[in-house]
Amino acid sequence: MAASAKSFLADAGYGEQELDANSALMELDKGLRSGKLGEQCEAVVRFPRLFQKYPFPILINSAFLKLADVFRVGNNFLRLCVLKVTQQSEKHLEKILNVDEFVKRVFSVIHSNDPVARAITLRMLGSMASIIPERKNAHHSIRQSLDSHDNVEVEAAIFAAANFSAQSKDFAVGICNKISEMIQGLATPVDLKLKLIPILQHMHHDASLASSSRQLLQQLVTSYPSTKMVIVTLHTFTLLAASSLVDIPKQIQLLLQYLKNDPRKAVKRLAIQDLKLLANKTPHTWSRENIQALCESALNTPYDSLKMGMLSVLSTLSGTIAIKQYFSSAPGATATTARSFDLVKLAQECCYHNNRGIAAHGVRILTNISASCQEKDLLPLEQDAVFGLEALLVLCSQDDSPGAQATLKITLTCMVELVKCRPHLSQSVVESLLTQLHSAQDNARILMCHCLAAIAMQLPVLADGMLGDLMDLYKLIGQSATDKKQELLVSLATVIFVSSQKALSTEIKTVIKQQLENASNGWTAYRIARQASRMGNHDMARELYQSLLTQVASEHFYFWLNSLKEFSHAEQCLTGLQEDNYSSALSCIAEALKSYHKGIASLTAASTPLNPLSFQCGFVKLRIDLLQAFSQLICTCNSLKTSPPPAIATTIAMTSGNDLQRCGRISNQMKHSMEEFRNLATRYGDLYQSSFDADSATLRNVELQQQSCLLISHAIEALILDPESASFQEYSSNGTAHVESEYERRMMSVFNRVLEEVESLNRKYAPVSYLHTACLCNAVIALLKVPLSFQRYFFQKLQSTSIKLALSPSPRNPAEPIAVQNNQQLALKVEGVVQHGSKPGLFRKIQSVCLNVSSVLQSKSGQDYKIPIDNMTNEMEQKVEPHNDYFSTQFLLNFVILGTHNITVESSVIDSNGIVWKTGPKTTIFVKSLEDPYSQQVRLQQQQGQPPSQQQQQRTAYSRF
Repeated sequence: MAASAKSFLADAGYGEQELDANSALMELDKGLRSGKLGEQCEAVVRFPRLFQKYPFPILINSAFLKLADVFRVGNNFLRLCVLKVTQQSEKHLEKILNVDEFVKRVFSVIHSNDPVARAITLRMLGSMASIIPERKNAHHSIRQSLDSHDNVEVEAAIFAAANFSAQSKDFAVGICNKISEMIQGLATPVDLKLKLIPILQHMHHDASLASSSRQLLQQLVTSYPSTKMVIVTLHTFTLLAASSLVDIPKQIQLLLQYLKNDPRKAVKRLAIQDLKLLANKTPHTWSRENIQALCESALNTPYDSLKMGMLSVLSTLSGTIAIKQYFSSAPGATATTARSFDLVKLAQECCYHNNRGIAAHGVRILTNISASCQEKDLLPLEQDAVFGLEALLVLCSQDDSPGAQATLKITLTCMVELVKCRPHLSQSVVESLLTQLHSAQDNARILMCHCLAAIAMQLPVLADGMLGDLMDLYKLIGQSATDKKQELLVSLATVIFVSSQKALSTEIKTVIKQQLENASNGWTAYRIARQASRMGNHDMARELYQSLLTQVASEHFYFWLNSLKEFSHAEQCLTGLQEDNYSSALSCIAEALKSYHKGIASLTAASTPLNPLSFQCGFVKLRIDLLQAFSQLICTCNSLKTSPPPAIATTIAMTSGNDLQRCGRISNQMKHSMEEFRNLATRYGDLYQSSFDADSATLRNVELQQQSCLLISHAIEALILDPESASFQEYSSNGTAHVESEYERRMMSVFNRVLEEVESLNRKYAPVSYLHTACLCNAVIALLKVPLSFQRYFFQKLQSTSIKLALSPSPRNPAEPIAVQNNQQLALKVEGVVQHGSKPGLFRKIQSVCLNVSSVLQSKSGQDYKIPIDNMTNEMEQKVEPHNDYFSTQFLLNFVILGTHNITVESSVIDSNGIVWKTGPKTTIFVKSLEDPYSQQVRLQQQQGQPPSQQQQQRTAYSRF
């Protein structure tokens, strides 16, 4: 017996990676049919993992039908296991194809004499409400079970009634009176009433139903004043208002009324919690009077816990449109009354409160007011905000408790926001941060370093004079090797890299390397090197990658680090570029290209099937091609000196009518160069479109590379190829755009400078002179002198999204074609599943999937008739919205021409902003178009019965059409 159990576990165990979907299902089915209860239960609870691994309808339908059979004939424990599996796999329920059969098997248990079996069935039906919302037999069973004398069954009926009310308008309308009778009935126990009331939150399908439910709740609040009843009723009231939308202002007033007048703390807490919910969901419905009433309650309450809750609601509102309404609609607001608003008074009073949480909400309100309200009369508040933030910083940085750390995070976030909208405050904020760094706890130091780096990325506020303090602290920390110290080393190094905007001095590099050798592990060194690559300090990064090469465990990691070392060395070669020295520029680019080619070979070796490094390879290949294009452009510019236009160039230009010919061979070379840069810009655009999971900084980096290609191609056109029609309006950058990083700031200043030079030359001189070629070469050198930033997505993927497609019909063997008669259409069904990593939708979410189907004739068979070009190919596109990460659609395809056709299905996604991303995948199947038997028979008869001349005549007649 033990042996058989062991073999079952070995067969259907969690390690069955190699099994395909059918085999995995068969293994679980074997467990379901076992005579032992333990094995049956074990098989049932493994189904959610099977659904996760093979999320397509054909398997899910079979699996759920097997589970329904187990539910029908098993005992109550097995039924409970099936219920849990159904609830865990709720998003797969809509993939059940035989819904009627599934429901029939489950529903048969409702007629059992066992009330527990009936209760489990009711819960099962409630869990399936999304796929059977209008089943009248289910509705009837729930109504009947609400009158049961068994408590377990009644509770299950309440669960099912709540789920069906949320899905079905008919059921909600029908059950509403029944629920209200039970709630108001004297025979119903109070604990049952407390469970029935929340069903009313789903009565929002139409206005009359919502109104009658609201009236009932209003009666309940007044009729049953006990704490529990008031809490449950008020919360249901809020959820109903939030769903029906029209009654939200009334609900806010009701909650504020309870907050002000009800003496019970539990009721007040519930009112605050619901107000927070409405502040998050619909801040635009809050009037000035509502905010004023909340401020008054907060000013008057003696309890810190309640004050903190009210301030939490106000701080949520202060970051929304509600705050502007509060200040703009104030009667008689003048410059002298800036600090006389109750909200401002409250925030100022709370900023220095002895409770950290209250103080944090106070400074957040002041920060949000300073950020969103730019009126002159509110300007004094920004100073109050800075003082409050500094006081909290001093308080929390000395404390290592989790509460202090949470408050410190809020404080530092407010600092970054305040500096972003009021740059003139940055100096004082940075100085207070640097002062506190020395005396703070390690946890606080890490957070403060993140804040300093965030501020310094936006504004160049960290002067070289401040580096000394940072370096002293770095030396101090490097003496111990705890995890927190390691984290702090990385954070401090990041701040040092950001603050030393140009190159790092040798002294700083020595200190960093020395501390890493003393106290750090390899992972810390790698993280610091990664930050150096992001900030453009490539010499430091190269040395660190070099030191790590011998410390890794696998050859893939070795090749990855080696490639990073080569890329850093390549970028380091470009820092020696000097304007007007073109020969040294060419040798620097050649040296960089040599390292890049070594690096790309290493990077290719580092990729694995599970981690193909496609973005990294694409980005580096484009960088190599861009450097080659720059090198070629400098050579082309030099060719004006090495082979100037011939003496007869003007005559050739006049006779050919092409004015550019008088410039000699350089004109054609420039044309090729311009096309090459445009092609590179298109390829950068393709890389951008394929990086759906990239963070915004990485995408901005790719965009800047694309813009540099477009800038050079525009400069070539404006200076040499077509100076007459060159327009500078579309290329002029708007200086008001917010710059996110130092790299972007430097690139934008280069773009603006190059455009100004090109525009001034374009107006003064006719092409082509040495001034024009010098301008182009200097533009190339200026672009290359900005150290390239390798952004986060190059090293780390925080969001992971992929699409898995399944086509039907599909051949057993991928190489063999599907047979179709040429007078019929093929119905191609495309199903897909969206798969996510650990943080779905972190940067962007999928709104819809765009499916493109195309077919190409690969090889003809049979007679070569002339067929209209429309029938040669199929080209179709459909957009589908995934539901619970699943989508399916169908295409009808024609294959009139006999032969083998290649069908390609390609998917791309559209995010919530309507931007198209070419994520793939691309799937291919083959179709063989065969002649239908009747046409074949007719053709054979004609060939046998007619003389050859007639046959020839027929063919030529056919070919005319």
